[in-house]
Amino acid sequence: MSRVALVTGGSRGIGAAISKALQAAGYTVAANYAGNDEAAAKFTAETGIKTYKWSVADYDACAAGIAKVEAELGPVDVLVNNAGITRDAPFHKMSREQWQEVMDTNLSGLFNMTHPLWPGMRERKFGRVISISSINGQKGQFGQANYSAAKAGDIGFTKALAQEGARAGITVNVICPGYIATEMVMAVPEKVRESIIATIPVGRLGEPEDIARCVVFLASDEASFITGSTITANGGQYLT
Repeated sequence: MSRVALVTGGSRGIGAAISKALQAAGYTVAANYAGNDEAAAKFTAETGIKTYKWSVADYDACAAGIAKVEAELGPVDVLVNNAGITRDAPFHKMSREQWQEVMDTNLSGLFNMTHPLWPGMRERKFGRVISISSINGQKGQFGQANYSAAKAGDIGFTKALAQEGARAGITVNVICPGYIATEMVMAVPEKVRESIIATIPVGRLGEPEDIARCVVFLASDEASFITGSTITANGGQYLT
């Protein structure tokens, strides 16, 4: 029986690439999504990957959603915390709602998803928790005090939890993508994209598949000695 992988935000953008790459690597994949029913239905029709709707910002919804996935597909061995949102604004104009919405999804979402799965992973003595942070969680970004803080928190969460999971056969790692050619990035004016690319030493935007390949490796048995690590995938734009 193949291992089950659950990808949050798994039906669009980077998440869709991760879901498809894990499926190609032999995993049984469940893709969570928050609200775009049309995109989720299209994704399932194209890939055969089941999609499940709930908000990662809601702990009870996560617990119920995970229970449904495990009832239908089996115990989840690989969790990819990919779901994320932006609510950008200069700090002096940022509302409490903009701050809290980003924290609830981008940081608390990791707790909400990982916590219900942790006991089962400990009991089975195997697990992979892979979270998607951001270059802006490493270096910060104007207008993203909320997003940068949450994504930096993802890194701290990873380093702490890796120490708890190690003896139980659970690895916990985080990937920090740079600028990736998703719908959101491609929607910005061409001149803005060109200015971004000018700061990337490899001379291009990343592709969702660049991140997906990192996830597939970290999920594999071959990566069992790697835990608590931050994988920087940004084309050399920010070096750590």
